[in-house]
Amino acid sequence: MTLDVETATEALRGLFPATPLQLNEHLSARYGANIYLKREDLSPVRSYKIRGAFNFFRKVIAAGAVGKTFVCASAGNHAQGFAFVCRHFGVPGVVFMPVTTPQQKIDKTRMFGGEFITIRLIGDFFDQCYQAARDHVDAIGGVMVPPFDHRDIIEGQATVAQEIMEQLPEGVMPDLVIMPVGGGGLSAGMTTFLSDQVDPEGFIFCEPEGAPSLRQSLESGAVVTLEQVDNFVDGAAVGRIGDLNFQMLQRFKPEQVLLMPENAICVTITDMLNVEGVVLEPAGALSITALETLGAEALQGKTIVAVVSGGNFDFERLPDVKERAMRHSGLKKYFILRMAQRPGALKDFLSLLGPEDDIARFEYLKKSARNFGSILIGIETKNPQNFPALKARFDGAGLRYQDITDNEILSNLVV
Repeated sequence: MTLDVETATEALRGLFPATPLQLNEHLSARYGANIYLKREDLSPVRSYKIRGAFNFFRKVIAAGAVGKTFVCASAGNHAQGFAFVCRHFGVPGVVFMPVTTPQQKIDKTRMFGGEFITIRLIGDFFDQCYQAARDHVDAIGGVMVPPFDHRDIIEGQATVAQEIMEQLPEGVMPDLVIMPVGGGGLSAGMTTFLSDQVDPEGFIFCEPEGAPSLRQSLESGAVVTLEQVDNFVDGAAVGRIGDLNFQMLQRFKPEQVLLMPENAICVTITDMLNVEGVVLEPAGALSITALETLGAEALQGKTIVAVVSGGNFDFERLPDVKERAMRHSGLKKYFILRMAQRPGALKDFLSLLGPEDDIARFEYLKKSARNFGSILIGIETKNPQNFPALKARFDGAGLRYQDITDNEILSNLVV
């Protein structure tokens, strides 16, 4: 497919300047590489989605779509870009969003669109609200603005790649380009534009572990619709990659798609916030999380571009993100203990804790037992190596316990 990315980029400059490509000293030092971050979190809507929406609108409007209502479905970022562009062109729009969309993204969508948009919350997942949007378009004769599965959307997202090549130092070419994947619009556009400049093996794609649509589709040789999706990485939790997008990406190997555990993404969010002061949403942290998966040995001495796709983070989620990050880093664990119901039993237990161990939660699960009681306890520590020593002291004291930190079903019931 031929994309006119140069014209799309030129048109986009009338809306906002190019987002920065920044050499990140912190990550470069950690991995012994030159790591550049393409900061799409610094666009007017804090994500790259405005690019595809603008490109779609400008073409449809130029073709004579007058008096039409524009419609989109989005988990948040496409909606914000859509709303911004509706106001820019002065056209009416209806936004369908899942009920589970973070309130911050809903409020920002209203702010960007103003009087030109209406928001409807339908369904728990993106695919449900997408179908509702399509039904609405059919009912009113409107114009559907797809989030990723359309040539003009893909062409707009490809402008990220053109900017990267213009912003890299003279004579520098990337060895690796790391991109997040949801529906596939960004990755389809970027790989097409960079196909003559980056080796095919140099493209790395990142999906949430709970939404591996591209990975499974590449493994199957055809588009796969996921039966279940973990919605934590809401900006990339798509149950089915776009058909056109898959056609453009099917030349790549499944091994080039890295699946990022949701809790590992939380480590990246907290690290970038604490060290760099950069606010990332879960989807925006995917590419940086991939650096840890690839490892310093594989990255040593290379020039790497990682696309930071969005920064629309709802800070009400921060406690959950911190919790997930600590568990993934081995700094927090949950145990169910069988503790004797006698005077001094709690004191004996506390003596087993090390100087860096802190009780973050303590709760009796059953209070009617006469001789023993079941206790849920959460322990935080400063070094993950402290837990093996703590468990050894538990064993030495004859304490009966179960580590439920990684037991998703049980921990979700009691934690």
